[in-house]
Amino acid sequence: MVSSKKNAIVSFSGTKDINTEITLTGSKSESNRALILSALAKGQVKVHNLSDAADTVILNGILTQLNISDGSVERLTVDVGHAGTAMRFLTAYLSTVDRQFQLTGSGRMKERPIKLLVDALQHLGASIGYAGQEGFPPLHIDGGFEQLTNRVKIPGNISSQYLSALLLIAPALPLGLSLEIEGELTSRPYLEMTLKMLEEAGIQHEWTNNTIHISHQSYKESNLTVEPDWSACSYWYSIAALANQSVVTLPNLKEQSLQGDSRIQEIMQLLGIQTIRKGTGIEISSAIEPQTIDGFLNLKDCPDLAQTIIVCAAAKGLNLRFTGLETLKIKETDRIKALQNELAKIGVQLLEDNEVYTLDCTNLNFPEHITIKTYDDHRMAMAFAPLSLLIKEVEIEDYQVVEKSYPDFWKDLEKAGFSVREFN
Repeated sequence: MVSSKKNAIVSFSGTKDINTEITLTGSKSESNRALILSALAKGQVKVHNLSDAADTVILNGILTQLNISDGSVERLTVDVGHAGTAMRFLTAYLSTVDRQFQLTGSGRMKERPIKLLVDALQHLGASIGYAGQEGFPPLHIDGGFEQLTNRVKIPGNISSQYLSALLLIAPALPLGLSLEIEGELTSRPYLEMTLKMLEEAGIQHEWTNNTIHISHQSYKESNLTVEPDWSACSYWYSIAALANQSVVTLPNLKEQSLQGDSRIQEIMQLLGIQTIRKGTGIEISSAIEPQTIDGFLNLKDCPDLAQTIIVCAAAKGLNLRFTGLETLKIKETDRIKALQNELAKIGVQLLEDNEVYTLDCTNLNFPEHITIKTYDDHRMAMAFAPLSLLIKEVEIEDYQVVEKSYPDFWKDLEKAGFSVREFN
């Protein structure tokens, strides 16, 4: 069978100056939460400015199909492909739907753990079993469970998506939910996003110490407007940092964002990029000197920014140290290993010592051509593409992988003056 995956060579000729305006797609994180809320609210919650990312398109398609399905199939197969958020959110949501499902995904999805979430739902009374290896998809879900308890404990340092999945269905549970978070909480901003969006849909909560309580409640008629994606915005910060001169305008990004990845503003200030409000959005520019950074950059609350920041810092020869990267090993790929492999191609090491990661840029060099593997990971492609400002040709393997979160990435690069040439 011939592979449909294609490569692209990214390059930039001229003075390496960037001056452009880029309109970003809606946030994938907000969109996916809004879709589950709308499904649970049975039309009371309307969603606007949905992301066109593949993960959101997949989730929206699945929920739409469930609405029109007549129930004649005894066990309906639901395939999320590579969409990790959809897998977690649907595991919880489908357990509340009075039908039988097999929830499955891609080969990589079947390697990504789901046991903690399944254990929590089973404790509440859900009927969920494994159709393959225990602890991993695919799952057999017999929905419409009889709730046994409203209290459940789950570790907070594995994936905030497990917690959000439970909180999203909490108002629909007859007994509500008291969710106790055990240990350190990873990616807290994503949990706060979930609670804020529930609040916008009329759902109240109480968060006392390490327990979040949501009672059984009805949704109010409401409109959720999705903000542009700050994760996608991060790649433009990297481009601004690696260009000779840069001014990038990004409309419609809120000053008070629900997205934890909006922290890219303060992090990239350390690398020489300033952010100013421009109308309803922002303007970023390379107008300040990089700062000396003592200690660690802790990315625990924004792990999706890690690849962008680490690659950008490496390209600038900054021997930075990072913490909070533990969850990167169970993403679309082992992102730590992937970064180590690909950074080695420009002579940079990412060293690991007891969950502290250090860049060693001693042997940094920029060859005329490098080939970057993406490992079925959209963020690898977009984190490394800005290196084309420093390297004559950056070849990106399976470059269309960006469709998972930012389908227009390559078109937007061309708008900013980059050349993107596809070949087989």
